[in-house]
Amino acid sequence: MAASPELRGAVTAPALPPLREVIARHGLAASKALGQNFLLDEQLLDRIAAVPGDLMGAQVLEIGPGPGGLTRALLRAGAQVTAIERDRRCMPALAELAEAFPDQLHVIEGDALAIPLAQAVDGPCHIVSNLPYNVGTALLISWLGWADWPPQWRSLTLMFQREVAERIVAETNADAYGRLAILSQWRSTARLAMKVHRSAFTPPPKVMSAVVHITPAPMPEGVRPGRLEALTAAAFGQRRKMLRQSLKGLPGALAALESQGLDASRRAETLSVEEFVRIARAMDGG
Repeated sequence: MAASPELRGAVTAPALPPLREVIARHGLAASKALGQNFLLDEQLLDRIAAVPGDLMGAQVLEIGPGPGGLTRALLRAGAQVTAIERDRRCMPALAELAEAFPDQLHVIEGDALAIPLAQAVDGPCHIVSNLPYNVGTALLISWLGWADWPPQWRSLTLMFQREVAERIVAETNADAYGRLAILSQWRSTARLAMKVHRSAFTPPPKVMSAVVHITPAPMPEGVRPGRLEALTAAAFGQRRKMLRQSLKGLPGALAALESQGLDASRRAETLSVEEFVRIARAMDGG
C-alpha cells in the first residue's frame, strides 16, 4: 500500500508523551498576553506540516512553538527546525523535544519581531507557524516586504484568525479585499489551505482560524514594495471614499492614476491587484 502524502518522507518518530501531559508537567497555561492558543490534535498538526509539501531535510522556521505541538509534526516530517520562542516557560519542554530529535531542532529565545530572518536561519527556508494572534499580521507584512526577490523564504504556511486569512486571499470587490490582499498577492500566490475550528485549540479562542499558504511569484518590474505599501495605505485608509479623495494627500498618486486611464471616482476595493501595480509603477516613472 502506498504511503499517504502526509507520511511520505517522514522520519521514525520517538515515543513522546501526550501534549496535555507536557503542558501540565511544565505549567504551560496559555498566556493571553502573548496571544497563545495551543493546538493539541496531532493528526491536525501533521496535516498542517504537510501543507508546504515534502520537508525532508528542509530548513523550517517556526514562530511561537509554545509546548511544541506543531514542532513535533515538523520534526516527524524530517524538517530541520529553527524555533523562536519568547516565553521562557516553554524552554524545558522544547529542550526535551530537541533531545528526542537529535540535531533537528534549534531553539532561539527571543522576540521574532526583533530577530531578522537571515539571522535566525542560514539559507532558504519554509516558515510554518501557528502565529500568536497579537503579532501575526505584523510578521506577515515584514516577510511580504522583503527587498530582494525571490525572498529567503520559499513558502509561508501560517495560522491566522479566519477573518485575517480571508483578507489575505480576498479577491477584488470582496468585503475582505484590502491592503493585506494586495501586499500578499502582487508578487506571491496566496490560498486558504484549511479552516480550523476554535474547539481544536486550548484554550479555545473566541474566533475561528484558518491556515494560509503563500509562495513567491515573479515580481512585476518597476515597482518598489515601499511604494505599493504607501499607495495601498492611502487608498484603503479611507476605503469608502473615492480615490480622488483618498489619494490626494499622496504626491504623484492622482497623476499616476490619470496616466493609466483609471477613473478617480472609483473606490479602492474596485481596483485589481494589477491596477494597483500599474499605479505604483507610474508613480516611480515606469
